[in-house]
Amino acid sequence: MAPAKITPAKVSFKDLSSSGTGPQPNLSRATELVLALMEIPGASGGEQQVADYIRRRLRRAGGNLKLLESDQAHQRTRLKGQIGNLVFRVKGNARSPRRMLVAHMDTVPICLNAQPLLKGNRIASKDPRGGLGADDRAGVAVLLNTALEILEKKLPSPPLTFLWSVQEEVGLQGVRHAALRMLHKPQLAFNFDGGSPEKLTIGATGGYRMQIKITGLASHAGGAPEKGVSAIAIAGLAIADLQQRGWHGQIIKGRQRGTSNIGFIHGGTATNVVADSVELKVEARSYSGSFRNKIVDQIKASFLRAAKEVVSEHGDTGSVVFTGQTDYESFRLLQSEPCVKVAKSAVRAVGGEPVPFFSAGGLDANWLTARGIPTVTLGCGQLHQHTCREQLDLPWFHEACKIALYLATAQS
Repeated sequence: MAPAKITPAKVSFKDLSSSGTGPQPNLSRATELVLALMEIPGASGGEQQVADYIRRRLRRAGGNLKLLESDQAHQRTRLKGQIGNLVFRVKGNARSPRRMLVAHMDTVPICLNAQPLLKGNRIASKDPRGGLGADDRAGVAVLLNTALEILEKKLPSPPLTFLWSVQEEVGLQGVRHAALRMLHKPQLAFNFDGGSPEKLTIGATGGYRMQIKITGLASHAGGAPEKGVSAIAIAGLAIADLQQRGWHGQIIKGRQRGTSNIGFIHGGTATNVVADSVELKVEARSYSGSFRNKIVDQIKASFLRAAKEVVSEHGDTGSVVFTGQTDYESFRLLQSEPCVKVAKSAVRAVGGEPVPFFSAGGLDANWLTARGIPTVTLGCGQLHQHTCREQLDLPWFHEACKIALYLATAQS
């Protein structure tokens, strides 16, 4: 299936500021927030402490706790977590469509026990062996700082929904299972995630994850290797076949584009035993759903062929079992989509120039858009995400804070 083209909603907008650049965020406080948030452990499924921190700060600022609640998404996700998505609503006092700001609370495991260190205009990890967690605690801080500004300064705003999602890093599970009723039908949605705040991600690839289990036949590797069927040999032949035929890594077939990766392999017990079991974890991505399905079919075909090629002296062969699921579908927003137009205006209002972008990875926007809430994604300063070299560019982060407050106070 091709990336979804979302028909622009028929929504009118009122500019609430007749002149000037509008309210400015407290950037010192924003920096304090992001440093504190990056220190809080919260890998996918373990976001409770992050949510507790957000609750405390909102309560301290006078937030209405009746409008602050968590859903039960974590009870439906593949990974059973501590808490669901955290939602905070602001009733607003301006007649304008409800706007939603989104960021995910979880980080990848390499960022557990992060030690952020401020150096000039960058925040980096003090521990060279650990990640930072700017992805996406920077987004969490952007949203929290925006909510605090509105609460403390009693700024005029339209109805607002702040969504801090869970389990984004393991297949966008939080927003996939979010309770939409709690969001109160936002007509404009803005997700804050990686990169430059001027980068407007208006489309993203879809992803499929698959587990492959190969069963062979054990035998003594020194005394009777011919009596066995090596599951490792089957895996090796299949992987080599995919690589040689251009179906592993970056995939270019005519005008079609995609990627695949075998990211995990485990099997065998000892060097003197012909391995009778191997498990692999594989992914395939493409902006085209039909081409992604073709990549998956090619992966399956290579493993099934390899299973027939490894034969014992008695004619035994191995077997292969595949299990998998679509993690998220691709999407593409039109340039005329209201959330895209408003995001462009906000970027320009703070002195930037918006650049449309298509992501090769999944975003919370994938599932939000698929569930009927077209969502554009803006960066908030993260660099080298998912690595020990991760950094947060403070000027970019501060620019994202300005954009978010501009969006939340309906100045476009």
